[in-house]
Amino acid sequence: MKFRIGIENNNEGFRSIAWILDYPGCYAYGSNQQEALANSIQAIREYAKWIGVRETSWLPLDADIETHVEQVWTDYDVDKNFERVEKDGNTVEPFFDHDWKPLTTTDIERGLKLLAWSHADLFTVLEKLTSEQWSTKKEGERWDIGGIVNHIGGAEWWYLDQLARAFPQAELPKAPMERIKKVRDLLNKTLPILKDVNQVVGAEGELWSPRKVLRRALWHERDHTEHIRKLL
Repeated sequence: MKFRIGIENNNEGFRSIAWILDYPGCYAYGSNQQEALANSIQAIREYAKWIGVRETSWLPLDADIETHVEQVWTDYDVDKNFERVEKDGNTVEPFFDHDWKPLTTTDIERGLKLLAWSHADLFTVLEKLTSEQWSTKKEGERWDIGGIVNHIGGAEWWYLDQLARAFPQAELPKAPMERIKKVRDLLNKTLPILKDVNQVVGAEGELWSPRKVLRRALWHERDHTEHIRKLL
């Protein structure tokens, strides 16, 4: 079975991501493009298992995996005039050709399931935390766990805002659990109305579409759920 891959280099300035383009929430990291691509095979198997414990997997667990790099992107920064700069600008992250495609009924039905499962995985981790664990900031970390959850909700709001689909930022709750719930409720309500919507917009030097929003939202929550697990 062939899997189309989009490669993102220079993510966070130090790593590569292999995005499995037809399967939002499926991705692999590496220190470079070659390593991320090599790791994508195991990521696909784990993704298929993740689906398979909930319903019949859309991916055969025993399928032969063949990866094909469809596009390679290198992140870069731009200043307020949209000129490239070495650092301290707005980072422009990938818009793959695949992101141009409007979301289909199947994309949305599966996307809503994936978002629900991802959210459940996060809440399973969070519900076991003590108040001390919520507020302890480990050395080298930007946020405590409450801050990470706030970041997940804030990023998801920002993704929607790029498509002019978010509520006013002033209405974004400050409490982590309230924030993440309110924003996810909006995403769940918004996805169905994006069916067949051919929308691509530019914001801060970067292109956005409904398909990219779904790709980024699933990646971001799954990534930070694993991040929190590693902190415990």
